[in-house]
Amino acid sequence: MADRRKPMRPVAPLPTADLPVVVIAGRPNVGKSTLFNRLVGRRQALVADTPGVTRDRKEGLAVIRGRKVRLIDTAGLEEAAPETLFGRMRTSSEEAVAQAALILFCIDARAGVTPADQHFARWVRRQNLPVLLVANKAEGRSGAASVMESYALGLGEPVPVSAEHGEGLSDLMFEIVDHLPEEPPEEEPEFEPEIIPEVQPEEGEEYVLPERPPGPVRIAIVGRPNAGKSTLMNCLLGEERMITGPEPGLTRDSISALLHDNGEEFEIVDTAGLRRKARIDESLEKMSTSASIEALKMAEVVVLVLDATLGVHEQDLQIARLIEREGRACVLALNKWDAVENRNETRKAILDRLSISLTQMRGIPVVTFSALTGAGVGRLLPVVRETCTVWNARISTGALNRWLEGMLERHAPPLVDGRRLKLRYMTQAKSRPPTFILFGTRAELLPDDYKRYLVNGLRETFDLPGVPVRLQLRGTKNPYADQKRR
Repeated sequence: MADRRKPMRPVAPLPTADLPVVVIAGRPNVGKSTLFNRLVGRRQALVADTPGVTRDRKEGLAVIRGRKVRLIDTAGLEEAAPETLFGRMRTSSEEAVAQAALILFCIDARAGVTPADQHFARWVRRQNLPVLLVANKAEGRSGAASVMESYALGLGEPVPVSAEHGEGLSDLMFEIVDHLPEEPPEEEPEFEPEIIPEVQPEEGEEYVLPERPPGPVRIAIVGRPNAGKSTLMNCLLGEERMITGPEPGLTRDSISALLHDNGEEFEIVDTAGLRRKARIDESLEKMSTSASIEALKMAEVVVLVLDATLGVHEQDLQIARLIEREGRACVLALNKWDAVENRNETRKAILDRLSISLTQMRGIPVVTFSALTGAGVGRLLPVVRETCTVWNARISTGALNRWLEGMLERHAPPLVDGRRLKLRYMTQAKSRPPTFILFGTRAELLPDDYKRYLVNGLRETFDLPGVPVRLQLRGTKNPYADQKRR
């Protein structure tokens, strides 16, 4: 069997780091996230008629008049003490503004110029960065009349738009491109990525590890609220990218960031905490939950974060079952390990609970660490690489049928309606996750317990821990079964 610990082929780095940064800033509830979605061309940021929906800055790639830019949506600027939630949100917004090539200072034209707009306009002017004043919600006569007041902010001529209705966006795009620095001359790319097809094992080979398609390894960090997901992401990135604190449910939207590690690139997505469906009663939390589940579906490896001091909760098992249903690879991350007193007993209790309640993901890898101190976090990405490799692996048809022959000799299929099932051969249909097809006479009638026997055998023989294994049954139909005897 091939060595799975061989690192995957390095991928070409994405060019987003060299793109100009355009930051949308302003006080809360002026339509920054709606404008962000319009400019990136899709509903990427959560939008609700509630002030303070955006807490963590969200990045997206936008193409504006043929010019690619990194667009950043920020939390609303508010005056607050640094240790408070709003103070931490403002600090995050200030960090985004510090790296901007252009600031889109957004105001609400219907509300007119407020004292908060004047205060933060003075702060923006002190940054000595190019600023474009955007008067949002300028639809109708009242909005157009209020646009004239914004000249008092001293940020130049305002651009009236209505992000909700799509009005004025063409003029805004022209202004954005005019205010950006000149585009550097294009260079010939050093690496042209190509789509790598799945590799089928050749005759005589039992196990093949195909190279991943180019692009970053997609990782989603999921779990219940206050398990330490955002703290883990900050620790992996080495910066305070996400807002953290003792308050549960701080993260509302799914926030992605790129990480380079040992020549590989990872796209890490931090998600909002997933609570029991019965406890979700607000529309905003429903949208947050939908965004978390969508990030889970798009991931290759899902890191399920648990609070080790609390053990395994039923909601943790529900999230794990969702990961298995979606066919994603999974790594169990036990956070706050430094606060656990009896570690051997705690680890045994957690593994015992998983072996009983999560048999469909037997052998799931477990990593213990403290995201707050960083102790043990360095072990996470190597396990993610290993799990992703298993998720992509393929097994030759010859090896599968030799294994199937031994499994049938050890434990023959049961009788169904007094007749024995004849299982003939097996092949792997695809990877990501490993999916196998079993052919035989009346194979579709195979009982579930025998299917579990075969799936467990596949895991043990071919070493497939922590990934879902799919087994599809294909029976052979008798062409004369429906004909009556004459």
